[in-house]
Amino acid sequence: MARTLKDLRPVYVVGVGWHRYQNPSDISYVTLGVTAIREALADARLEWPSVESAYIGTALLGMAPGRPMLRHLGATGLPISHIENASASGSTAFRQACIEVASGLSDVSLAVGVDKRNPVRRESTGVDHLAEDAIAQFTHFSLLTNEYAHRHKVSFEDIARVAVKNHRNGAKNKNAQRQRERSLEEVLGGKKVAGSLTALQCTPIGEGAAAAIIASEDGIRRLGLDGGRAVRVVSSTARSERVYDAGLGFDAVLTKETAALALAEAQISPKELDIIELHDAFTVEELHYIENIGLCPEGHGVHLLKEGALDIGGRCAVNPSGGLIAMGHPIGPTGVGQIGEITTQLRGEAGARQHPGARTGLAHMVGVGAVCYMHLLQKP
Repeated sequence: MARTLKDLRPVYVVGVGWHRYQNPSDISYVTLGVTAIREALADARLEWPSVESAYIGTALLGMAPGRPMLRHLGATGLPISHIENASASGSTAFRQACIEVASGLSDVSLAVGVDKRNPVRRESTGVDHLAEDAIAQFTHFSLLTNEYAHRHKVSFEDIARVAVKNHRNGAKNKNAQRQRERSLEEVLGGKKVAGSLTALQCTPIGEGAAAAIIASEDGIRRLGLDGGRAVRVVSSTARSERVYDAGLGFDAVLTKETAALALAEAQISPKELDIIELHDAFTVEELHYIENIGLCPEGHGVHLLKEGALDIGGRCAVNPSGGLIAMGHPIGPTGVGQIGEITTQLRGEAGARQHPGARTGLAHMVGVGAVCYMHLLQKP
């Protein structure tokens, strides 16, 4: 029988850091990545030579970008692995770092996601402008929005409330690309992308970095780290798509399969989830995914949204970071940044975004609908 992460030795997130997600700029990817790593090291109160391996998730930077980035921290000889897995690149890097530490091959590993587009694209109207060619899948998700609204007899305005919530959360997050609250009227009245979708209902184009340091109990003790701030990774699962019946949303079904494995591995019910950070590149995705994770029956997501159950302070805070819609989706960093948000929440250190009593969080990412990664974290 295949073993799971929980069958191996416990692993913990001991440090997290970011370079703020932002509009494309002249800042080098090296500066983006090193900023996030240094913040994670400072958060863990750890010196760079104590890191024994590094996994770098990136989708846009080409061959082996980690070497020129990590050498600024010191040439320690640690093994470096580069991972490209579309939007799930950072999530995959985090999973590999967890597996290495859980297996006993190392006591401390770094997962970092970093990306920027090259050449630099400058947008003339600020963070809320959406380039015409920036989102390849907007037509697909516009059709999914229409289908969801028709099948469940909800309005486009109801679905757009996802963006209102996530912009409100992002306004409280210093690392978010979009840091401005938006009314429903502003969301609906923005630039049209496709069908009912407006730019404020879609993830923006940007760059940034996020880092997480994973350690074993042996590493925490040996290095004198603060075990009271360590957050345990209790589940790590990954799947790729199968051939599904016609008419099924393949990324939603893939999410359902992966969630079932993740929750079973951790022996956690969806009702026990306090925080969910998920792949909301378009508003309708958040509704599809919370339903397939098991937070509510199919078609009931809008009802939870409208009653405030998905708000910070509600039943389960969904995308308290602002999600991909407001936090941003630089691609490589996104999955690692989700881990950082959940870690911060479970420590009780999220400030204005803090969800009261948070003890269990789930991170979810899909990569072009073909792969899905989930991680469950718990406060010990």
